[in-house]
Amino acid sequence: MSVLAGKVALVLGGGAIRPGIGIGRAICIAYATEGAIVIVADRDLDSAQQTADLCTGASAVAVDVLDDAALSALVGKVARDHGRLDILYCNVGLGQAGPSGETTPSAWRCIADANLTALHVATQAAVAPMRAGGGGVVLITSSIAGIRDVGYPHLAYGATKAAAIQFARLFAMEYAQDNIRANTIVAGLIDTPRIEATLAKSYGDWDLTKMKAARASQVPIGRMGSAQDIADAAVFLASDRASYITGTELIVDGGLSNTTRQPLIKD
Repeated sequence: MSVLAGKVALVLGGGAIRPGIGIGRAICIAYATEGAIVIVADRDLDSAQQTADLCTGASAVAVDVLDDAALSALVGKVARDHGRLDILYCNVGLGQAGPSGETTPSAWRCIADANLTALHVATQAAVAPMRAGGGGVVLITSSIAGIRDVGYPHLAYGATKAAAIQFARLFAMEYAQDNIRANTIVAGLIDTPRIEATLAKSYGDWDLTKMKAARASQVPIGRMGSAQDIADAAVFLASDRASYITGTELIVDGGLSNTTRQPLIKD
């Protein structure tokens, strides 16, 4: 039997900034495959719809997580339209790689609002319908950058993703008696279409092939992770098989967090 059969799942950040299968898209596909009713939310409606088209019975909606009122309203609408909300997956992640001095205060606030404030807004909107349904699951994508240096400067992203881990821990403790579980997936170096757009300048003038080889060389298991690796963890943590797991992190990084390996950025 599909482990998420009949569950209603809202995935924030379910689109992709480039063609291909990124983490959010992979999670939506995996949830739908396991029987969930998936609502794909993204700032880019076309991208959200592309994801929904890959999922049986999924629907797409546009939302900017920086718009507090719109985000809260979306969570409530999903719960009303479907009569319940079982899973809220927060996969939004903004960042600015490169020297931290190049991150302006306004850019920092935008990153913090997307990666942190949106968690508060979305989860608070989810509490009432999850309580009414007897419980629920909140999951957050964090990053290896939130627990260690990854070999290139990524300060605002790393700091806010570290805070997201603590957010999930404390939220989980506050709502444990309501049977609302909250956990974080700490993603390692994942090979998605996004990295070409967001990390290229962090590796100097290297081409994509060389950049990917450098990232793979950091990982003890010998490769970058795939979006499916994260999606598999997301299915497990959303399912009843993880019913006794809350307030913690699942690190999916090929062993990277146990090493001091760093890429050679310059020839």
